[in-house]
Amino acid sequence: MSWVILTGRNSDLGQVDTPHKIITNRDYLSHPALFRGQRPKVINLSNSYAYQSRGYYASLLASSRGHRVLPTVETMIDLSERKLYENALPELETALSACRKNLGGFFPQKVAIFFGIGPGKAWDRFARLLFDWFRAPALEVTIRDNGQWASIARIGFLPLARMKEDDKRRFLSCLQTYTSREWRDSRTKTPARHSFATLVDPNEALPPSRISSLRHWARIAEKMGVEVEPITRKDLPRLANYDALFIRETTAISNHTYRFARRAQQEGMPVIDDPLSMIRCTNKVYLNELMAANKVPVPPTVMIAGAADLQLAADKLGFPLVLKIPDSAFSRGVKKAASFEELKTLATGWLEDSDLLIAQKYMPTSFDWRIGVLGGQPLFAVQYLMAKKHWQIVNHDRAGRPDEGGFKSFTLERTPAAVVETAVRAARCIGDGLYGVDLKETDDGIHVIEVNDNPNLDHGCEDAGEKDAVWTRLTQWFIDRLER
Repeated sequence: MSWVILTGRNSDLGQVDTPHKIITNRDYLSHPALFRGQRPKVINLSNSYAYQSRGYYASLLASSRGHRVLPTVETMIDLSERKLYENALPELETALSACRKNLGGFFPQKVAIFFGIGPGKAWDRFARLLFDWFRAPALEVTIRDNGQWASIARIGFLPLARMKEDDKRRFLSCLQTYTSREWRDSRTKTPARHSFATLVDPNEALPPSRISSLRHWARIAEKMGVEVEPITRKDLPRLANYDALFIRETTAISNHTYRFARRAQQEGMPVIDDPLSMIRCTNKVYLNELMAANKVPVPPTVMIAGAADLQLAADKLGFPLVLKIPDSAFSRGVKKAASFEELKTLATGWLEDSDLLIAQKYMPTSFDWRIGVLGGQPLFAVQYLMAKKHWQIVNHDRAGRPDEGGFKSFTLERTPAAVVETAVRAARCIGDGLYGVDLKETDDGIHVIEVNDNPNLDHGCEDAGEKDAVWTRLTQWFIDRLER
């Protein structure tokens, strides 16, 4: 995918050495067929982004032509009035004040941030955060400083034509950094149509996909004209160089995985997992309410907001019961209480960190169904067996490495139809991405335990039933959304 750089009147890029297409915004607007059949990434360097200006229309029409553009019209509107970006200021001002020590206690009245890069290393954290909030090539931040706390008076666009010479040189350097792309493996037989980033942590103890599994996917994707490249958390600044993002780290709203998902969405990239799915799936309180509202069967449940709710949970659910922290993964934050005393002790401790807990009826089984759902359709079926002498599929109570149970893979055809149908209904309540739906099959029927936004997907396990069709469909999901 190529880059197209749009310039405005008197915003000449000079002798910048770039392989990218540079045209005026006037030419871009007046020649709608100029990039027909292509999906360029557009950097709009117009002098004005005001409503109905030439710069505004350039980004608006870029979106309608299927081009990825920076900045978007949404960003232009967000920065048009302070009241529209006030919700971002607390986080930005905290990061700004944290720069004080590295700046020797002195803040300039104004600072220019280009593509998330500040004028020096001391600005790195603030500059990246500003770019996360407002995806724009050049921003100027006006700062008020009382000697103890720095506040933001204004955030605005900084046109190329208004830059001082030193800033212009730095801007061109940042432009080169942002648009540069590493050389690809020259052994690839045919040029890839698309390039997908896969976010991984090589040191994660229980990753959702092993590196060997991702290499298997890469071999299949290559045959479909797609190049898969692993990236890590340090690669956020160059995420826009890819066409799509597949997150293969354990997701959490509070860590960098959410920031990657949000950045990908801002860039118009197909992403698994998308930010909304992460928000919905990581909270068991929300999931329970959502499933119940859509008449998807779940275990009998009681919300616990304080000590007064404990007796209600005991009366309704009996013992043993299962107590859960709303935001938990891999069986962590999930405990079984065999008596009221155990329930009270466990809940009292957890309520110090969480305003709500969720208690559910204990449903003993020797396995949990996991149905993978992609784009609203079933993808794979597997049974996760309980860990040895334990009631969960992962036992975190053992010293050392967590103990996992075994698994049995099934073709979708051999999986009970009611299990598959219930899982698909549950996943469709969340969104259109990739989900792992956990279900229990009991004499009382089928119940959805949870919907995971970051399901395990490993070669030889989840794909053992449907074989490489799992990876082919995953690749095609991304391609379809890129080529719509």
